[in-house]
Amino acid sequence: MLKAQYSHRGPVPQDVIEAVPFEAPPLQPGQALIEVLAAPINPSDLLTLTGEYGLLPPLPAVGGNEGVGRIAALGADVDSLRVGQRVLLPIGGGSWTTHRVAPAQGLVALPGEGDPKQLAMITINPPTASLLLSEFATLHRGDWVIQNAANSAVGGYLVQIARQRGLRTINVVRRESAVAAVRALGADVVLVDGDDLARRAREAAQDTPIRLGIDAVGGVATQRIAEALGEGGVVVNYGAMSREPCQISPAAFVFRDVSLRGFWLSRWFQQASPQRRAQVFGEIAHAVAAGTLSARIQATFGLDRIKDAVAAAAAGERDGKILLLPNGPV
Repeated sequence: MLKAQYSHRGPVPQDVIEAVPFEAPPLQPGQALIEVLAAPINPSDLLTLTGEYGLLPPLPAVGGNEGVGRIAALGADVDSLRVGQRVLLPIGGGSWTTHRVAPAQGLVALPGEGDPKQLAMITINPPTASLLLSEFATLHRGDWVIQNAANSAVGGYLVQIARQRGLRTINVVRRESAVAAVRALGADVVLVDGDDLARRAREAAQDTPIRLGIDAVGGVATQRIAEALGEGGVVVNYGAMSREPCQISPAAFVFRDVSLRGFWLSRWFQQASPQRRAQVFGEIAHAVAAGTLSARIQATFGLDRIKDAVAAAAAGERDGKILLLPNGPV
């Protein structure tokens, strides 16, 4: 058994984490031993390693916050699960490990069909994309949404979910080489970022007011999204890829009634009812298992190559997610 552990934080994420051996503790009543099949490396994981994320676990800690596994053994008094069943790993607590012990009661069983690599990514990015589209503006079929970082994992899910809901998307990327991949997901419009983005976006929407803007970059990119919106539009920021504060001109607030909101999935988890959480994850799990919702995967790594995997995830230009396969190919 191996786990990817870090005992300090630093500016270079791959430098602080390493794979170390461990032994799983004996199962107590009500517990399950999970064999981890796949776990992604998300931007929030990298920020946790560098100490820049909004919620930091005590040290030492095991990296990773989501993934999918298979029940390897069950403790006494567990009758809701069976050995061999696939389950979502509990959010937080470390998913970059070959095995994990968790309370059986809180585990979410997954459909038997579907690619485990795709199912491993359903806990964070797809619900983020879904909720960005539903929680901040009342949208109707045919409405326009603009987003930057459209070639990110959240961006790709947002394109697919918006299309399934009948919404039209204007998708902003930073380089021409990213255009084709975003368009292949079903994007209506893909634009390369620039000073005249707002004009080009309004032209693409044929001067139909754009009601919702999604920003993962911050800095001047937030202003460009705001400039593209119609009167009363909402910009929702959920990331800071530029590592700069969001910039919006007072004119957008004062003269066009544009508003800026923030979204953090962890807070939504805390506030949403169990029924609402079950609804959101049920819809996503069904779509992923059916193959109608997916994310591009650039590369997979074994846990023994955790430093290489984290370095690849931290690289500036990627064409898909980096996944860990702690127990080998699935």
